[in-house]
Amino acid sequence: MPQPQATPDHPFKVVLVSPYELGRQPFALAEPAAWLRGEGFLVACVDLSQQRLAPERLAGAGLVAVHLGMHTATRIAAEALPRIREMAPDAYLCAYGLYAPMNDAFMAELGVGRIFGAEPEPGLLNLARELADGRMPAEEHNVDTGLAKVDFIIPDRSDLPALSSYAHLRMPDGDTRVVGFAEGTRGCKHLCRHCPVVPVYQGRFRAVPVDVVMADIDQQVAAGARHISFGDPDFLNGPTHAMRLVRQLHEAHPSVTYDATIKVEHLLRHAELLPELADTGCLFITSAVESVDDRILDYLAKGHTRDDFPRAVQLVREAGIDLAPTFVAFTPWTTAEGYLDLLTHLVDLELVEAVPPVQLSIRLLVPEGSYLLKLEGFRSLLGEFDPKLLGYPWANPDPHVDDLQHAVQAWVGQAEGEGRSRREIFERIWRMAHEVAGREPRPLPERIGEPIPSMSEPWYCCAEPTEQQLQSF
Repeated sequence: MPQPQATPDHPFKVVLVSPYELGRQPFALAEPAAWLRGEGFLVACVDLSQQRLAPERLAGAGLVAVHLGMHTATRIAAEALPRIREMAPDAYLCAYGLYAPMNDAFMAELGVGRIFGAEPEPGLLNLARELADGRMPAEEHNVDTGLAKVDFIIPDRSDLPALSSYAHLRMPDGDTRVVGFAEGTRGCKHLCRHCPVVPVYQGRFRAVPVDVVMADIDQQVAAGARHISFGDPDFLNGPTHAMRLVRQLHEAHPSVTYDATIKVEHLLRHAELLPELADTGCLFITSAVESVDDRILDYLAKGHTRDDFPRAVQLVREAGIDLAPTFVAFTPWTTAEGYLDLLTHLVDLELVEAVPPVQLSIRLLVPEGSYLLKLEGFRSLLGEFDPKLLGYPWANPDPHVDDLQHAVQAWVGQAEGEGRSRREIFERIWRMAHEVAGREPRPLPERIGEPIPSMSEPWYCCAEPTEQQLQSF
């Protein structure tokens, strides 16, 4: 296809598109934008969670790069790419991010010519140079999953919607805070089988220099952020690096709070760091507990046990931080009794208010490249790969458990739309789970937990896109 040629008066135009990034202002657009603008390219950013896919943003584009950071984003991108092609018929299409390499064949069907993994900046820059010089890439649909060391620079957020338009922090007292987003590291040194980070990084992680992270935080605080959400897959992959970062954050902005994601395994191993995290402004820690069934935890290679969960809850609470556990509540191995056991744990640990109800409906996704496919005998539980689902379908051996998952998912969507409280939503799920397990529900105690600080964005990376999200194009 013909490519727009760059001239001094008309620099080569690159359009970076983010379909969805958990309600956050997308770092995955801001970092490559800084690289490209630093070399003189004209860059336009389009965040489909906040902006419509408008012809004027795509006009004159020589390269359109779409970020596929998660399942939801990839599903939205599949719907958006035909429209992008209509609006920018002469542009070269590429995709990048965690979900790009594992969906390379599907992206090729949608006209994507080049794929970059989770360290995409050098590849995007080289591709833009080639196209600006009038050179078409030698190989269509070349997949670059290289993890060469990246020289991080300060992200350029100048062309993105205002921070105040994104998900905000809701405090238990009703206060709300504008939230910024930062990455202290990329990748993860762990190999949890269901995690999308693992097939790309394969146990490696990279630290972003503290001065770069702080400069990015500084510009977001100047833009109104009162809270920073660290998007690292695990904040304590490099505990020394993490502690340097939060100390500098607290010194520079003592009134700014933050949250981070930390494995149960790391909460136990680095328990001595938790009080200092609290002292430097950590309000809550998200931890992918996933299950309270040791058998399932072993299948997922989570690195912790059922008994480790309450220990982690206690340690975090003693430090003065709230724990926000997440779960993969429905798997091929989930039983009705097992699901009820999970709910009972939340009641007994007084965590009901700390768990967004959508977490109680999450169904295991098995995308192409998942390390679950390496698990002996696992493929026998799966159907054929479904391009529409972007994953391998599976059915629970007990159809009543699948029916329960669908019922919980439908109820959560309805109840949140009606503005019901987490307790109200949980009470009905509690009754449904007892019914499927063939047991009489015991009354819930009056105290099942206190509200904790939480983000206003109710959707998660493994959720299907909503009609509202698809209306952006």
